[in-house]
Amino acid sequence: MWSRSRRAPSLPILAVLAMTVLVAACGSCASAPREPNDGAFAGPTAAPAPGTGSEAGASTSPTGDTLRVVYTGSLQLVVADLPVALGAARDKINAAGGYIGASQESNDYGKPVAQITYRIPSEHWDAVISDLRGLATKVVAQQTQALEVGGQLVDLEARIRNLRASEAALLEIAAKSGKVSDLLEVQAQLTEVRGQIEVLDAERARLADQVSYGTLVVTLGLETVAVQETAKDWDPAKDVDAAAATMIEIGQGLVRFAIWFVIVLLPLLLVLAVMVFLARKAGRRWLPKREPAVAAKPIEGWTDQR
Repeated sequence: MWSRSRRAPSLPILAVLAMTVLVAACGSCASAPREPNDGAFAGPTAAPAPGTGSEAGASTSPTGDTLRVVYTGSLQLVVADLPVALGAARDKINAAGGYIGASQESNDYGKPVAQITYRIPSEHWDAVISDLRGLATKVVAQQTQALEVGGQLVDLEARIRNLRASEAALLEIAAKSGKVSDLLEVQAQLTEVRGQIEVLDAERARLADQVSYGTLVVTLGLETVAVQETAKDWDPAKDVDAAAATMIEIGQGLVRFAIWFVIVLLPLLLVLAVMVFLARKAGRRWLPKREPAVAAKPIEGWTDQR
């Protein structure tokens, strides 16, 4: 804002103009095509494999571009001896330069199972999976996935460069400013920008680690015999207990019926029998007796004249 005496523009306006120019310039640089060896990707990468001269987790596409691939997968194996197989797998992972990220062992009804998460250098991914398969008597299942994240890393690098340019501009403004209010405002903006840089740096480091080391979850267990699996859930003691409980229930039912018969039904039947007896006796006493029928006598002098 200019006053009537045409004084120089105030510092906050100059700061806004400077930041606008810097951000626009940095945005143009980020959108411009990158040179093959400009060193723009400065994030952590794995050391080249011996004799290959290529980055870990990186491969070359048909067009000659370097791909950065994240490998993940799972493997289910049946082994003859679980402790021996675990030791052999650990040796193969260590020989390839990998490490164990997590492990879990369980024993369910006498069936030991181990689940191990291996972090494998990407350049040895296929070779280590082949070695682990060789330890099994049977491969139950295998699943792998490769995800190219080079575009995400390039985007993160561009955003980090823009934020660092904004940080440098804010530091320059703070050095030239003499007002406390301007310094406080610049400090607040610096705090926000640096927080964004830390978040993007952490994301870039995470992706770079995933590119360098693939993640493979391996489950190892013993072969389950069909007879053992069938007999596992059978318990003779439970069957004996169930049969005894059934017999007790039947006996209780019979005793319950006998108690009801003796206490309730039998007295009722006796009372009913007495009532029927008394009714018949009273009927014989009070009802009139029937006269016996008298046979008709033949008329004297009448004979059969056939």
